[in-house]
Amino acid sequence: MNWEKFTWLLLDNADKYFLLAGPAFLIFYILLKNKSRYKKIQHQFPKMKDYGREIFFSVLSIIIFSFPPLLMLYSDNIRPHTTFYKNIFEHGWTYAILAFPLMLLIHDTYFYWMHRLMHHPKLFSLFHLVHHKSNNPSPWAAYAFHPLEAIAESLIFVVFLFTIPVHPIHLMLFFTFSLVYNVYGHLGFELYPKGFNTHWLGKWINTSVSHNMHHQYFKGNYGLYFTIWDRLMGTMNIRYNITFEEIKTRKRIS
Repeated sequence: MNWEKFTWLLLDNADKYFLLAGPAFLIFYILLKNKSRYKKIQHQFPKMKDYGREIFFSVLSIIIFSFPPLLMLYSDNIRPHTTFYKNIFEHGWTYAILAFPLMLLIHDTYFYWMHRLMHHPKLFSLFHLVHHKSNNPSPWAAYAFHPLEAIAESLIFVVFLFTIPVHPIHLMLFFTFSLVYNVYGHLGFELYPKGFNTHWLGKWINTSVSHNMHHQYFKGNYGLYFTIWDRLMGTMNIRYNITFEEIKTRKRIS
């Protein structure tokens, strides 16, 4: 095992997590806590022990997330059999650009069905309960997974490297965007504007309200980036539009 590369991957993952979740927490949960309280999806704020639990399990997840790239990209026995490539001209710029939205669609599909499977009564307590202890999540919950769930989450890296050609730029952009959207999904505040949930395009995009409702009610709204699968499979919470509009039309009480 190459400990130097593992340490670099570990620090890279940790940097992204703390540099994205940290400022989001600082802004919404400390600096603007009182001014923006009325906009919070769930009015109450989590307790200190909840933040501690979320960070602890996120750190465990970061460690686990560092293994797939180490094993897949830095192994002379495995890397040659993957779809990883370094010369952007090997597949051209058109593919290089289109690959990113394709990765989001693949990940969203993988996440939706994996997520629904983990909600099966026989698997929930073993895989997913730790994440759902954050029934009122904060940005720190972005990676707060049980180690078994973290392993399942990390396998999207393997899926990519055995299905579509992926360049280092794809991986860097994808995992950064994925974390950004994960932090937003657990933010506890809705950043999209009023009416976004019923817009011809916006209704297909997952929101912080949508994912927060999943944490609050423990079912429905299983998607990650999109609502496509939830709408196709009838798992969208029937109160989603009502809840979104209620949150976006709240007025501050002096």
